[in-house]
Amino acid sequence: MDVGGATAPVVAVGGVVGTLLSALLTQRAADRSRRRERERAEELQERRSQARELRSCYVALNTSARQYLAALTDHLHAVGRDEDLRAVRQRLTDARDQYRDVYAEVQMRVPERVLELAGDLSRDLGTVYGMLRRLDGGVLRAGDSPAAVQANIDVLWGRLRRMRGAMRDELGASWSDFGH
Repeated sequence: MDVGGATAPVVAVGGVVGTLLSALLTQRAADRSRRRERERAEELQERRSQARELRSCYVALNTSARQYLAALTDHLHAVGRDEDLRAVRQRLTDARDQYRDVYAEVQMRVPERVLELAGDLSRDLGTVYGMLRRLDGGVLRAGDSPAAVQANIDVLWGRLRRMRGAMRDELGASWSDFGH
């Protein structure tokens, strides 16, 4: 048997098999790379979607808290003017209900740091609401007065600003983003 003659077909078969395996391995590596890239793109899309949802939740919280505070302020001024309060009461009720709905969603979505600030704000909004309703109804408790309500509202505006700052931090936005 001629060893030289048998070696050539074996080498040729080995070369063909090697070429085919190389192409197969290259294809599998490319498939894995495309799959990883697709997974990274999906993860990025998911993170962006979650960020949009969180931002929407923060916008709703900020808006509803501002409306609630404005309605409390308007109600306080209306009580002081001794006018028909039906429309002002309804606006306050609507603002309070809207805030409670938004706050319920906030409780399920936002990070703990913001939730603590929102919870404190919510509790204190309720306290001011109670004081104002007692003033409106003429059934006062110790410490209830228009000046006390106004002082509490002023404090709440400051707390809302701090909460808004925490929300912006969570979203990665800061005043430096705007040249401040």
